[in-house]
Amino acid sequence: MSASAKPKLVPADPALWRKGFLDLRPSVVPCPGFTLQSWGGAHEACVDFLDRWADEAVALGWTTLEIFGVHPEVGTVRPDFCGALVLGAERVSGIAETRMRFVNTTYYRDTPGRPIGAVPIWRFGR
Repeated sequence: MSASAKPKLVPADPALWRKGFLDLRPSVVPCPGFTLQSWGGAHEACVDFLDRWADEAVALGWTTLEIFGVHPEVGTVRPDFCGALVLGAERVSGIAETRMRFVNTTYYRDTPGRPIGAVPIWRFGR
């Protein structure tokens, strides 16, 4: 799949996010760019997000790819394709319409020039 291909619409639905994400095991790295240790931390942070912030994220207009997106061929090796939660193991500490706050960093969803063509991490390689 080319990174410039038109992305498939992935509904912003916490139930679908949970179903897709929880199919991923913390003991199996889902895509390039993670180590087993970094994936374990990211997995924990994503589950925490699903439990605490997913409904609010949808209400604020966040999309599946803005949260869980990865490059379709090289995963998190291309961070410019990545959603907020797949870039590290920090837990979300706050969310607003244009940004997601973590303990030490902030992810801005309206970054100019962000490439299109990401896939949800649970669809990587499928």
